[in-house]
Amino acid sequence: MSLLQRPMSLHRRQQQKTGFFPHRTIPLLALLVVLGVFLPWTGTLEGLFFSSTDREGSLSRWRDHTLAQAAAFVARNGTLIVCAVSQPFLNNWLISIARQRHHENVLVIAEDYSTLYNVNQRWPGHAVLIPPAPDAQTAHKFGSQMTGVPSSRPRHLLNILELGYNVMYNIVDMVWLADPFPYLKGNHDVYFTDDMAAVKPLNHSYDLPPPAKKGRTYICSCMIFLRPTKGVKEVMKKWIDELQEQPWSKKGKSNDQPAFNWALNKAAGHVSYLVDLYLLPQAAFPSGGLYFKNETWVQETKGMHVIIHNNYISGFEKKIKRFRDYGLLVKYKQAGEIFCTACGIIKMM
Repeated sequence: MSLLQRPMSLHRRQQQKTGFFPHRTIPLLALLVVLGVFLPWTGTLEGLFFSSTDREGSLSRWRDHTLAQAAAFVARNGTLIVCAVSQPFLNNWLISIARQRHHENVLVIAEDYSTLYNVNQRWPGHAVLIPPAPDAQTAHKFGSQMTGVPSSRPRHLLNILELGYNVMYNIVDMVWLADPFPYLKGNHDVYFTDDMAAVKPLNHSYDLPPPAKKGRTYICSCMIFLRPTKGVKEVMKKWIDELQEQPWSKKGKSNDQPAFNWALNKAAGHVSYLVDLYLLPQAAFPSGGLYFKNETWVQETKGMHVIIHNNYISGFEKKIKRFRDYGLLVKYKQAGEIFCTACGIIKMM
């Protein structure tokens, strides 16, 4: 009897009944394993099964997203972590926050459509557009600290406060080394950091420091935590007023920090504001002028640092080099220790 004429085996008949063929199933399982392993790193299933038209339709949902809608979508426990950005360092900042597991309540206030689409395509709902964008030259020099319209930062914050949320504002040339929220002790209205490089004692006062040479304090406007109280809203309005009253030059028009300090100083001395101010500990939140320029202090306070601000230096290339030199430039493969939607979602610009 030839092979073609032999009766079908019991095993062969069972395969036909059940539809199970190992020589076909194993390659299919292998394909699924490959997809399961590599797709999270190379893109989502959307890229395989949906057309570019479908993706554009998904993006259009977020294009008209309002601040109120975005805040409601992102807020956790009534709190938002906000940055206003159209420039570099966003990835580095985001990954450092992801390591502290606070990435889900990050809202990126995009100042151009490129950033809006780039974030929402990879991390839907975590960016909202509030124009105008800074001019390219200013943005490249300062990063996202500055904006083309000086009053835009306090306006963004005031709008969020009016919606009833607590808000932590960060500039994105910062790196989180630890969770800052345990340092927001008590129930104060405004938490801020000192931008001075002079060393304070570890048990320094948490009150607003006395005015310096120019008659005002040197509080940093790049790391602020605000509660939605009446007094805080008045401080934001005063910040806006100070910006509008200042004779801004082309050189200095983008720096809104002096106006923030005038607003704080006037609020502290004005009974009707009823605002409770709190200076965060210097050892945990040092200025770049202290952290990067005082190695002795860094060693003495080792293990106390929470957020590092790459300031006291201008220029994207210089900031990148400093981050790299001090081991603060997060590499993408390092971010693999926590795989989450925030890690590596934005390519370095």
